[in-house]
Amino acid sequence: MVAARANWKGFIKFGEVACAVALYTAASSSERIAFNTLNRATGNRVRREFVDSETGDPVGRDDQVKGYEIENGDYVVLEPEEIAAAVPESDKTLKVEAFVPCDEIDDVYFDRPYYLAPDRMGADAFRLLRDGMRQAKVAALARTVLFRRLRTVLIRPHGNGLIGTTLNFDYEVRSAKEAFDDIPEMKIEGEMLDLAKHIINTKKGSFDAKSFDDRYDAAVAELVKAKIEGKALPKKKAPAPSKPSDLLQALRQSAGLGSSEKPKRAPAKSNAGAKPPKRAASSKRAA
Repeated sequence: MVAARANWKGFIKFGEVACAVALYTAASSSERIAFNTLNRATGNRVRREFVDSETGDPVGRDDQVKGYEIENGDYVVLEPEEIAAAVPESDKTLKVEAFVPCDEIDDVYFDRPYYLAPDRMGADAFRLLRDGMRQAKVAALARTVLFRRLRTVLIRPHGNGLIGTTLNFDYEVRSAKEAFDDIPEMKIEGEMLDLAKHIINTKKGSFDAKSFDDRYDAAVAELVKAKIEGKALPKKKAPAPSKPSDLLQALRQSAGLGSSEKPKRAPAKSNAGAKPPKRAASSKRAA
């Protein structure tokens, strides 16, 4: 098995303590099925080509330059060396600026995860930071230049090492107000709430990443295999019958109840020493 290749090497510094670390990609899409674009007539791959939007002439790599649009059709041209000069210089150091409670960062700010491991020397300082954060139940906020951009990184204990997650900047995260503003106010109570809680309780479980397969990739792989072997192509299953439009009826069906049944509520706790209620005298029926 080929050893993992570090994406970045540098130092974590907290106070006057520093330790060498290596950063590795924690999540990758490289194993997903990918397609090439072909010419249907020849079966050959097609290639992309940049063309002038006005003249239609091809533009070679040496003639391509970056431009920032200031008005419709007006651009400020930026040469490669000008852009390079504007990129912050990296000192290869993740400087810890603060330790914060682990649950204080809203995960909407999470960007990409990376594993952080000690690089050769400095393992003692690395373990000190890892175990200290774990016992204090905090995460570290650090900054450094990663991949030519100044990034904020959230560092947390993870297994035997650390995990560093790059964070989106505030301007990159859209306000939830735009998405949630049109949700109508509605008070959910009584039977509907009881049914919802009943369904939730019956579906309780634990997260296991291996149990969630990529159905798209699996379906495409099955399709490719069938075409190579000249077999009949897999057919799509018929869609499941639509659910009832009535919310209460849908909840009852989801809970496995009839249209008039109600979910059983948990029995109320009895008060020790309380006297039992008196029974009403039953009337005798006429013979």
